Amino acid sequence: MTHGELPHNHGNKTLEVFEKLPQDKDFETVSDIFGQLGDKNRLKIFWILCHCEDCVINLSAMMEMSSPAISHHLKILKTSGLIVSRREGKEVYYKAAETEQTKMLHDAIETLMAIVCPMDN
Repeated sequence: MTHGELPHNHGNKTLEVFEKLPQDKDFETVSDIFGQLGDKNRLKIFWILCHCEDCVINLSAMMEMSSPAISHHLKILKTSGLIVSRREGKEVYYKAAETEQTKMLHDAIETLMAIVCPMDN
């Protein structure tokens, strides 16, 4: 199918939308990010690290998970570029990467939380 034609013309903006359709690789990138954050524990860890920097031991206590389990989630988030780490002596600290993409993703998560999980006033 060429960009100039669709099988049916329903008089709507379908062709205009189709012309603006991002490339498959862009959808794949977004899908990968959603996949990395598709686990509730990883999503929660990412949210925490958007608000503070902390170590595996403290994250483990907050999440009520073992340190190896937390480390597994951190590795996935770090490989994706969503978080960064720094070493201070024997301790490794993690936080959200300071990128525009990470900020936008955090904002999207906050917005989704406000929509589907409104706080009782």
